[in-house]
Amino acid sequence: MSGGESDAQLGAGGAEHLGEEARAALSLSDKERILFAQTERWIGYSEAQKVLQRLEDLLEHPRTTRMPNVLIVGDTNNGKTQLVKRFRDLHPARDAPDGDGVVVPVLMVHAPDEPNDGRFYNEILDALGAPFGDKDSVDARMRQVYHLLGRVRVRMLIIDEIHDILGGSRNKHHQFLKSLKRLGNKAMIPLVGVGTQEAFNAVNADPQLGNRFRPAVLPLWKADREFRRLLASFERLLPLRYPSRLAERSLATKLHGMCEGTIGDLAMLLEEATVVAIRSGRERIDAELLDSLGWVLPSNRKRRPHP
Repeated sequence: MSGGESDAQLGAGGAEHLGEEARAALSLSDKERILFAQTERWIGYSEAQKVLQRLEDLLEHPRTTRMPNVLIVGDTNNGKTQLVKRFRDLHPARDAPDGDGVVVPVLMVHAPDEPNDGRFYNEILDALGAPFGDKDSVDARMRQVYHLLGRVRVRMLIIDEIHDILGGSRNKHHQFLKSLKRLGNKAMIPLVGVGTQEAFNAVNADPQLGNRFRPAVLPLWKADREFRRLLASFERLLPLRYPSRLAERSLATKLHGMCEGTIGDLAMLLEEATVVAIRSGRERIDAELLDSLGWVLPSNRKRRPHP
Protein backbone atom coordinates (compact mmCIF):
# COMPACT_ATOMS: atom_id res chain seq x y z
CA MET A 1 0.00 0.00 0.00
CA SER A 2 1.11 3.55 -0.61
CA GLY A 3 0.32 6.93 0.85
CA GLY A 4 0.27 5.67 4.44
CA GLU A 5 -3.43 4.73 4.48
CA SER A 6 -4.29 1.49 6.23
CA ASP A 7 -7.28 -0.77 5.63
CA ALA A 8 -8.71 0.41 8.94
CA GLN A 9 -8.47 4.04 7.81
CA LEU A 10 -10.38 3.13 4.67
CA GLY A 11 -13.30 1.63 6.56
CA ALA A 12 -16.49 3.41 7.51
CA GLY A 13 -14.61 6.36 8.98
CA GLY A 14 -11.95 6.67 6.24
CA ALA A 15 -11.76 7.55 2.56
CA GLU A 16 -12.73 11.16 3.21
CA HIS A 17 -11.88 11.96 -0.43
CA LEU A 18 -15.01 10.06 -1.52
CA GLY A 19 -18.70 10.80 -1.43
CA GLU A 20 -20.94 8.58 0.67
CA GLU A 21 -21.99 6.29 -2.19
CA ALA A 22 -18.46 5.74 -3.51
CA ARG A 23 -17.14 5.22 0.02
CA ALA A 24 -19.68 2.47 0.58
CA ALA A 25 -18.61 0.89 -2.72
CA LEU A 26 -15.11 0.26 -1.34
CA SER A 27 -16.49 -2.82 0.42
CA LEU A 28 -17.47 -4.35 -2.94
CA SER A 29 -15.38 -6.74 -5.00
CA ASP A 30 -13.09 -5.32 -7.68
CA LYS A 31 -15.53 -6.41 -10.38
CA GLU A 32 -18.41 -4.71 -8.60
CA ARG A 33 -16.39 -1.55 -8.05
CA ILE A 34 -15.58 -1.43 -11.76
CA LEU A 35 -19.28 -1.71 -12.59
CA PHE A 36 -19.95 1.06 -10.08
CA ALA A 37 -17.33 3.26 -11.77
CA GLN A 38 -18.84 2.57 -15.20
CA THR A 39 -22.34 3.61 -14.13
CA GLU A 40 -23.35 7.03 -15.45
CA ARG A 41 -23.84 9.63 -12.73
CA TRP A 42 -24.93 13.23 -12.83
CA ILE A 43 -22.60 16.07 -11.83
CA GLY A 44 -24.44 19.37 -11.50
CA TYR A 45 -21.82 21.86 -12.65
CA SER A 46 -22.78 25.54 -12.84
CA GLU A 47 -23.46 25.90 -16.59
CA ALA A 48 -25.61 22.78 -16.58
CA GLN A 49 -27.60 24.08 -13.62
CA LYS A 50 -28.28 27.33 -15.48
CA VAL A 51 -29.63 25.44 -18.49
CA LEU A 52 -31.72 23.19 -16.25
CA GLN A 53 -33.27 26.27 -14.69
CA ARG A 54 -34.07 27.67 -18.13
CA LEU A 55 -35.79 24.41 -19.02
CA GLU A 56 -37.69 24.50 -15.72
CA ASP A 57 -38.91 28.02 -16.51
CA LEU A 58 -39.90 26.91 -20.00
CA LEU A 59 -41.83 23.93 -18.65
CA GLU A 60 -43.87 26.26 -16.42
CA HIS A 61 -44.54 28.79 -19.19
CA PRO A 62 -48.26 29.50 -19.74
CA ARG A 63 -49.62 27.88 -22.89
CA THR A 64 -49.83 30.22 -25.88
CA THR A 65 -50.12 29.76 -29.62
CA ARG A 66 -46.48 30.87 -30.01
CA MET A 67 -44.58 29.02 -27.34
CA PRO A 68 -40.95 29.98 -26.72
CA ASN A 69 -38.34 27.32 -27.46
CA VAL A 70 -34.73 26.62 -26.51
CA LEU A 71 -31.84 25.37 -28.64
CA ILE A 72 -29.09 23.70 -26.57
CA VAL A 73 -25.87 23.83 -28.53
CA GLY A 74 -22.44 22.40 -27.82
CA ASP A 75 -19.57 20.41 -29.25
CA THR A 76 -19.87 16.67 -29.68
CA ASN A 77 -19.54 14.78 -26.38
CA ASN A 78 -19.87 17.89 -24.24
CA GLY A 79 -22.79 16.81 -22.07
CA LYS A 80 -25.85 18.00 -24.01
CA THR A 81 -27.72 14.71 -24.12
CA GLN A 82 -26.89 13.84 -20.52
CA LEU A 83 -28.25 17.24 -19.45
CA VAL A 84 -31.63 16.83 -21.16
CA LYS A 85 -31.87 13.24 -19.90
CA ARG A 86 -31.33 14.62 -16.42
CA PHE A 87 -34.16 17.10 -16.93
CA ARG A 88 -36.46 14.37 -18.24
CA ASP A 89 -35.62 12.19 -15.24
CA LEU A 90 -36.51 15.06 -12.92
CA HIS A 91 -39.99 15.03 -14.50
CA PRO A 92 -40.76 11.32 -14.99
CA ALA A 93 -43.90 9.81 -16.46
CA ARG A 94 -46.47 8.94 -13.80
CA ASP A 95 -49.96 7.60 -13.43
CA ALA A 96 -52.65 10.18 -14.12
CA PRO A 97 -54.32 11.48 -10.92
CA ASP A 98 -57.73 10.41 -12.24
CA GLY A 99 -56.40 6.92 -12.95
CA ASP A 100 -56.96 7.32 -16.68
CA GLY A 101 -53.64 6.45 -18.33
CA VAL A 102 -50.34 8.20 -17.68
CA VAL A 103 -48.95 11.72 -17.64
CA VAL A 104 -45.72 12.37 -19.56
CA PRO A 105 -44.56 15.91 -18.72
CA VAL A 106 -41.34 15.75 -20.75
CA LEU A 107 -41.04 13.67 -23.91
CA MET A 108 -37.62 13.14 -25.47
CA VAL A 109 -37.05 11.85 -29.01
CA HIS A 110 -34.23 11.72 -31.54
CA ALA A 111 -34.49 13.74 -34.71
CA PRO A 112 -34.75 11.56 -37.81
CA ASP A 113 -31.51 11.20 -39.77
CA GLU A 114 -33.10 13.19 -42.59
CA PRO A 115 -35.92 15.76 -42.69
CA ASN A 116 -38.80 13.31 -42.96
CA ASP A 117 -42.15 13.99 -41.31
CA GLY A 118 -43.20 10.34 -41.24
CA ARG A 119 -40.02 9.21 -39.49
CA PHE A 120 -40.33 12.05 -37.00
CA TYR A 121 -43.88 11.07 -36.08
CA ASN A 122 -42.71 7.46 -35.79
CA GLU A 123 -40.06 8.58 -33.27
CA ILE A 124 -42.73 10.30 -31.17
CA LEU A 125 -45.13 7.36 -31.35
CA ASP A 126 -42.32 4.94 -30.42
CA ALA A 127 -41.38 7.11 -27.43
CA LEU A 128 -45.00 7.03 -26.28
CA GLY A 129 -45.26 3.27 -26.80
CA ALA A 130 -48.10 3.81 -29.24
CA PRO A 131 -48.75 1.27 -32.02
CA PHE A 132 -48.87 2.46 -35.61
CA GLY A 133 -48.99 0.77 -38.96
CA ASP A 134 -46.15 1.06 -41.46
CA LYS A 135 -48.78 1.66 -44.12
CA ASP A 136 -50.47 4.46 -42.18
CA SER A 137 -50.32 7.74 -44.05
CA VAL A 138 -48.17 10.59 -42.76
CA ASP A 139 -51.34 12.59 -42.07
CA ALA A 140 -52.80 9.70 -40.04
CA ARG A 141 -49.64 9.47 -37.94
CA MET A 142 -49.61 13.25 -37.50
CA ARG A 143 -53.18 13.22 -36.17
CA GLN A 144 -52.31 10.34 -33.84
CA VAL A 145 -49.31 12.28 -32.53
CA TYR A 146 -51.39 15.42 -31.86
CA HIS A 147 -54.04 13.36 -30.10
CA LEU A 148 -51.57 11.48 -27.89
CA LEU A 149 -49.53 14.55 -26.94
CA GLY A 150 -52.73 16.00 -25.51
CA ARG A 151 -53.94 12.77 -23.96
CA VAL A 152 -50.74 12.10 -21.96
CA ARG A 153 -50.40 15.83 -21.20
CA VAL A 154 -46.95 16.38 -22.68
CA ARG A 155 -45.71 19.81 -21.64
CA MET A 156 -42.34 19.80 -23.41
CA LEU A 157 -40.86 17.98 -26.42
CA ILE A 158 -37.08 17.54 -26.50
CA ILE A 159 -35.55 16.74 -29.91
CA ASP A 160 -32.01 15.41 -29.65
CA GLU A 161 -29.49 15.54 -32.53
CA ILE A 162 -31.63 18.14 -34.28
CA HIS A 163 -28.74 19.03 -36.60
CA ASP A 164 -29.44 15.75 -38.42
CA ILE A 165 -32.36 17.38 -40.21
CA LEU A 166 -29.85 19.24 -42.40
CA GLY A 167 -29.64 16.09 -44.52
CA GLY A 168 -31.79 15.78 -47.61
CA SER A 169 -32.92 18.40 -50.09
CA ARG A 170 -33.61 22.03 -49.27
CA ASN A 171 -37.32 21.55 -49.98
CA LYS A 172 -37.57 18.61 -47.56
CA HIS A 173 -35.69 20.61 -44.95
CA HIS A 174 -38.11 23.54 -45.20
CA GLN A 175 -41.13 21.24 -45.18
CA PHE A 176 -39.88 19.53 -42.03
CA LEU A 177 -39.35 22.86 -40.28
CA LYS A 178 -42.91 23.87 -41.17
CA SER A 179 -44.17 20.63 -39.63
CA LEU A 180 -42.11 21.28 -36.52
CA LYS A 181 -43.52 24.79 -36.20
CA ARG A 182 -47.06 23.47 -36.73
CA LEU A 183 -46.59 20.84 -34.03
CA GLY A 184 -45.44 23.42 -31.47
CA ASN A 185 -48.33 25.73 -32.37
CA LYS A 186 -51.04 23.10 -32.37
CA ALA A 187 -49.91 21.26 -29.22
CA MET A 188 -48.97 24.56 -27.53
CA ILE A 189 -45.85 23.04 -25.99
CA PRO A 190 -42.27 24.34 -25.99
CA LEU A 191 -39.74 22.56 -28.18
CA VAL A 192 -36.16 21.99 -27.03
CA GLY A 193 -33.66 21.30 -29.78
CA VAL A 194 -30.32 19.72 -28.90
CA GLY A 195 -27.36 19.60 -31.24
CA THR A 196 -23.99 20.81 -32.45
CA GLN A 197 -23.20 24.22 -33.96
CA GLU A 198 -24.92 23.01 -37.13
CA ALA A 199 -28.18 23.07 -35.18
CA PHE A 200 -28.21 26.87 -35.56
CA ASN A 201 -28.22 26.46 -39.34
CA ALA A 202 -30.81 23.70 -39.18
CA VAL A 203 -33.34 25.74 -37.19
CA ASN A 204 -32.65 29.20 -38.59
CA ALA A 205 -33.41 28.08 -42.13
CA ASP A 206 -36.95 29.07 -41.13
CA PRO A 207 -36.65 32.64 -39.75
CA GLN A 208 -39.97 32.47 -37.87
CA LEU A 209 -39.00 29.21 -36.18
CA GLY A 210 -35.43 30.39 -35.57
CA ASN A 211 -36.70 33.49 -33.77
CA ARG A 212 -38.52 31.31 -31.26
CA PHE A 213 -35.45 29.21 -30.38
CA ARG A 214 -33.31 30.99 -27.82
CA PRO A 215 -29.82 29.48 -27.78
CA ALA A 216 -28.28 27.97 -24.65
CA VAL A 217 -24.63 27.21 -25.33
CA LEU A 218 -22.54 24.64 -23.46
CA PRO A 219 -18.99 25.84 -24.19
CA LEU A 220 -15.86 23.76 -24.08
CA TRP A 221 -14.25 23.71 -20.65
CA LYS A 222 -11.26 25.94 -19.99
CA ALA A 223 -8.35 24.85 -17.81
CA ASP A 224 -9.50 27.09 -14.98
CA ARG A 225 -10.80 26.95 -11.42
CA GLU A 226 -14.24 25.78 -12.56
CA PHE A 227 -12.66 22.81 -14.35
CA ARG A 228 -10.73 21.93 -11.20
CA ARG A 229 -13.99 22.02 -9.23
CA LEU A 230 -15.43 19.62 -11.78
CA LEU A 231 -12.49 17.27 -11.26
CA ALA A 232 -12.98 17.41 -7.50
CA SER A 233 -16.62 16.42 -8.01
CA PHE A 234 -15.60 13.53 -10.26
CA GLU A 235 -13.08 12.26 -7.72
CA ARG A 236 -15.78 11.95 -5.07
CA LEU A 237 -17.58 9.48 -7.36
CA LEU A 238 -14.63 7.21 -8.21
CA PRO A 239 -14.42 4.18 -5.86
CA LEU A 240 -10.64 4.28 -5.38
CA ARG A 241 -9.07 3.67 -2.00
CA TYR A 242 -6.54 6.48 -2.11
CA PRO A 243 -6.88 10.16 -3.07
CA SER A 244 -5.84 10.98 -6.63
CA ARG A 245 -6.01 14.75 -6.07
CA LEU A 246 -7.29 15.30 -9.59
CA ALA A 247 -7.91 18.99 -8.94
CA GLU A 248 -4.27 19.78 -8.21
CA ARG A 249 -2.98 22.09 -10.92
CA SER A 250 -0.48 19.81 -12.67
CA LEU A 251 -2.81 16.83 -12.92
CA ALA A 252 -5.78 19.05 -13.83
CA THR A 253 -3.77 20.60 -16.68
CA LYS A 254 -2.85 17.15 -17.96
CA LEU A 255 -6.45 15.91 -17.81
CA HIS A 256 -7.69 19.02 -19.60
CA GLY A 257 -5.21 18.46 -22.40
CA MET A 258 -6.26 14.82 -22.76
CA CYS A 259 -10.01 15.51 -22.90
CA GLU A 260 -9.60 18.77 -24.86
CA GLY A 261 -12.24 20.49 -22.78
CA THR A 262 -15.19 18.13 -23.32
CA ILE A 263 -16.91 16.67 -20.29
CA GLY A 264 -17.92 13.48 -22.08
CA ASP A 265 -14.32 12.66 -22.97
CA LEU A 266 -13.24 13.55 -19.43
CA ALA A 267 -15.80 11.09 -18.04
CA MET A 268 -14.60 8.34 -20.40
CA LEU A 269 -10.96 9.05 -19.56
CA LEU A 270 -11.55 8.92 -15.80
CA GLU A 271 -13.65 5.77 -16.14
CA GLU A 272 -10.88 4.03 -18.07
CA ALA A 273 -8.25 5.23 -15.61
CA THR A 274 -10.34 4.06 -12.65
CA VAL A 275 -10.67 0.56 -14.11
CA VAL A 276 -6.90 0.34 -14.57
CA ALA A 277 -6.29 1.72 -11.07
CA ILE A 278 -8.54 -0.96 -9.55
CA ARG A 279 -7.24 -3.88 -11.59
CA SER A 280 -3.59 -2.94 -11.06
CA GLY A 281 -4.00 -2.40 -7.32
CA ARG A 282 -2.72 1.14 -7.72
CA GLU A 283 -6.00 2.52 -6.33
CA ARG A 284 -5.34 6.09 -7.46
CA ILE A 285 -5.07 8.02 -10.70
CA ASP A 286 -1.78 9.80 -11.35
CA ALA A 287 0.19 11.09 -14.34
CA GLU A 288 2.05 7.81 -14.79
CA LEU A 289 -1.17 5.82 -14.94
CA LEU A 290 -2.69 8.28 -17.42
CA ASP A 291 0.36 7.97 -19.66
CA SER A 292 -0.04 4.20 -19.69
CA LEU A 293 -3.59 4.27 -21.10
CA GLY A 294 -2.73 4.84 -24.74
CA TRP A 295 -5.41 7.53 -24.78
CA VAL A 296 -6.19 9.02 -28.22
CA LEU A 297 -7.04 12.72 -28.20
CA PRO A 298 -10.59 13.51 -29.34
CA SER A 299 -9.26 15.62 -32.24
CA ASN A 300 -7.08 12.72 -33.44
CA ARG A 301 -10.01 10.31 -33.54
CA LYS A 302 -11.48 12.27 -36.43
CA ARG A 303 -8.43 11.64 -38.58
CA ARG A 304 -8.10 8.66 -40.88
CA PRO A 305 -5.96 6.00 -39.20
CA HIS A 306 -2.76 4.86 -40.87
CA PRO A 307 -2.86 1.32 -42.30
